[in-house]
Amino acid sequence: MINKALKGIFLSFLTILLFIPGTAFAQEGLDTGDTTWIMISTALVLFMMIPGLALFYGGLVAKKNVLSVLMQCFAITAVVTLIWTFFGYSLTFDTAGMVAGELNIHAFIGGFAKSFLHGITPDTLSGSIPELSFFAFQLTFAVITPGLIIGAFAERMKFSAMLLFTGLWVILVYFPIAHMVWGGEGSFFGDMGVLDFAGGIVVHITAGVAALVAAILVGKRRGYPLPTPPHNMTMTLIGTGMLWVGWFGFNGGSALAANGQAAMALVVTQISPCVAALTWIAIEWIKAGKPSALGFATGAIAGLAAITPASGTVGPMGAIAIGFVAAIVAFVAATWIKYQFKYDDALDVVGVHGVGGFVGIILVSFFASVSLGGTIEDLNIPNQLKVQFFAAVVAIIYTGILSFFILKFLDVFVGLRVTEEEEVQGLDYSDHGESGYDL
Repeated sequence: MINKALKGIFLSFLTILLFIPGTAFAQEGLDTGDTTWIMISTALVLFMMIPGLALFYGGLVAKKNVLSVLMQCFAITAVVTLIWTFFGYSLTFDTAGMVAGELNIHAFIGGFAKSFLHGITPDTLSGSIPELSFFAFQLTFAVITPGLIIGAFAERMKFSAMLLFTGLWVILVYFPIAHMVWGGEGSFFGDMGVLDFAGGIVVHITAGVAALVAAILVGKRRGYPLPTPPHNMTMTLIGTGMLWVGWFGFNGGSALAANGQAAMALVVTQISPCVAALTWIAIEWIKAGKPSALGFATGAIAGLAAITPASGTVGPMGAIAIGFVAAIVAFVAATWIKYQFKYDDALDVVGVHGVGGFVGIILVSFFASVSLGGTIEDLNIPNQLKVQFFAAVVAIIYTGILSFFILKFLDVFVGLRVTEEEEVQGLDYSDHGESGYDL
């Protein structure tokens, strides 16, 4: 009797499944493949920040400062997440009031209609994915961008000043720039036709410029220009690997779909850092007689930064050229220019991310063309080059000015730099009362 009853229940349930319309189980317009890929990409980009960037930077600093760098990465993640939820997402992607070809306030910044995710439910779509997935994916970009900046002032900036700088900077710099580039029709750079697939301007140029301003205003580390050797290159290489793998979500996910564009983005994202890393250690080999692990890691990150804006529109040949050029230019910036101009960019944020991002933004003007292996038909290369250069320069000037005023403001009210005694002691103890190693 029990078996017959169970069989009857099973058959009844099966009948219900067969006759209920598919829309009861699948949201109309939702693509589950696209959604799955964006969710995976979101996790990959967050993985780039914690633990990837944290370990990459952590290994490069002195042992007495390793915990402070990790703490900064984790704290930035928390702070930016809350600001993004409160109103950051809305300021970046609220399109109300935007009109294609019309220059108004909303061409430069969004509104507050989506603050606290107002009006966004699990059923709300952004293209073929839930808008909540888009919210989370873009959040990870907002998180890692200020995270990159901390490498410039590592080992000498107050934790409190870093937190305040992060909050003010994402509000005044990141949100407007991201809106202008990625805001869609009616956005300032978007209407110009700027090509910035995954953040050459939005992420790398803004971070690089802010890093330069911060390095100058916070001042040099004690003992500069004598180098502070990385305390744990093993940790740095592990972090490099995490960043490299996470970058597939960074660039591939920016297609916002599981499609051919995402696949090509993955391919070129692998090629460019390989070329850049090998180019960097080849230069070292010629100059110093030995290829270094640090050089390989730095070159790879430069190649990844450079391919970021071009990853959705170039092919393999473009990736090879971009990786090669980025390595050479970033090498010069990190090993010669910063010493000529005497700014202490501790972990080479300016040379690697700022310069690398700029290289990618410029070279995509050429290699996005079908004639050079890209995907854009009839690309007017001279005109596109003007657009790319103009957008990059405007972003550099805007970011530089706002970053300067934010840092000057904070220096007056809370102070930017730890005391000399605290710097000697190390930020692990002076900021957090802890040590990265129990030795």
